[in-house]
Amino acid sequence: MLTILLGIMVILLLLNFPMMIPLIVAPFVVVLLGYTQFPIDSSVMVGQLVTGIESYQLLCVPLFIFAADIMTAGKTSQRLLDFIGSFIGHLRGGYAVTTAAACSLFGAISGSTQATVVAIGKPMRERLLKVGYKDSSAMALIINSSDVALLIPPSIGLIMYGLVSGESIGDLFIAGIIPGLIVFLAFTIYSVIYAKVKNIPLSDKATWKERFHSFRRALFPLGFPILVIGGIYLGWFSATEAAGISVLYALILEVVIFRSVHLKQLPGIALSTGLVTSAVFVLVAGGQVFTYLVNLEKIPQMLSDAVLGSDPSEIYVLLIVTIFFFVGCMFVDPIVVILVLTPIFAPIASEVGVDPIHLGIVITFQAALGSATPPFGVDIFTASAVFNKPYMEVIKGTPPYILIMVLISVLLILFPQISLALL
Repeated sequence: MLTILLGIMVILLLLNFPMMIPLIVAPFVVVLLGYTQFPIDSSVMVGQLVTGIESYQLLCVPLFIFAADIMTAGKTSQRLLDFIGSFIGHLRGGYAVTTAAACSLFGAISGSTQATVVAIGKPMRERLLKVGYKDSSAMALIINSSDVALLIPPSIGLIMYGLVSGESIGDLFIAGIIPGLIVFLAFTIYSVIYAKVKNIPLSDKATWKERFHSFRRALFPLGFPILVIGGIYLGWFSATEAAGISVLYALILEVVIFRSVHLKQLPGIALSTGLVTSAVFVLVAGGQVFTYLVNLEKIPQMLSDAVLGSDPSEIYVLLIVTIFFFVGCMFVDPIVVILVLTPIFAPIASEVGVDPIHLGIVITFQAALGSATPPFGVDIFTASAVFNKPYMEVIKGTPPYILIMVLISVLLILFPQISLALL
C-alpha cells in the first residue's frame, strides 16, 4: 500500500501538480481502489479532511500571518534595521551581524522564513553591497539568517508540528528560543571572521543622537517579540491568544502610531493573508487524511522494524529523523514535510523515550536548514525572485552556512537540554 501511495504522489508531482493535490488525492485513490488492509468508507476520509482543520490551535496561523503582513506593509523592518545598524554597523562585520539580528527579530514577528527574506532582504542586500560584500555572500547570509524565523516564536513550522503531534505550541515556542539564538550567535561569529579575512571596509559610526533616534523609532517594534514570548512564558496567555493580541498590536502600531498603513489598505492585506492561510489549511487537511491512512495501516511500526531495528537508541532515532526531514525539506515545502513525516516518526521516537518537545525542535531545525539548502530549498527560489538573480548565483555562498547549521544539528541531537532548558 505504501508503495502505491508514494507512487501516486510522485506521479502527480512530476505532472506539476501543487503539493496539496498529491497529499489529498493519493490517499483517496488508495482507499477507493481497495488497496488498504481494512475496508474504509470514502465518507470517513472526507471527515478526516474536516478534522484536520477544526483544531482551535489552528486559529493562530492566520492571525500571526495577518499581524506579520500588516507589519511588512508598514515600516517595521526598516526601523529594526536602522536601530541595529546604528549600534553595530560601524564594527568589523557589523552590517552582516545587523542582517542576522534583523532576520532574527523579524522572524519573531513573522514566523516565516520567506516573509523574512522579502522584508529584510531587499533593504539589507543594498547595504551589504554598499560596504563591500559580494552579492553571492550577501544573498547567502540573508537566506540562511532567515532560517531563525522557523525556530523562534511565532514559528509556523512549530505550529504545524504542534498541530500534528498534539504537543503544546506554547512549550514548543519556548523550546525554540535557545536553538534560534545559537544559530544567530554562530552566524555572528562567522560574519566577523569573514569580514576580517576579506577585509571588508568599515562603515561610518553613528552618533549617540542618531542611535537614540533609531532606538525611539524601533522601540514599539521591539515590543512585539517581548509581548509574544514573554506573555506565553509567563503564562499570561496561550499561543492562540498571543496571535490575536499580535494582530491588535500590529494594527495599533502601524495604523494609529506610525500611520504607515492606511485603513483602506487593510482589506488588501487581509486578502493576501487569506490566500496564504487557505493554502496552509488545505495542506493541513490533506496532512490529516495522510496521517489517518498511515496510522491505520501501521506504517510507523513497519518503518521502525525495517529501518531502525528491534532496539534503536534515542540518538540513532534522532539521527534518522534528521536525515529524513533534512532531505525532504531540500525538495519539498517544509510545512508539507512536517505534515507528512511527523506522524510516521513521532510514534517511533516516543517509544524509545525521545522527548516530544525536543523532537519538535529537531524536526523544525531540519525544516529550517532544508528550506535554505539546494537543490530546491524554498528560500532559495524566494531570494531568486526577490533579488532577480539566477539560481546558481543565489546558492554560490551558501555552503559555509549549511555547514554551520549541520554542526548545530549535531549539538541538538547530542544535548537535548539545549531545547528543554527553558521549560
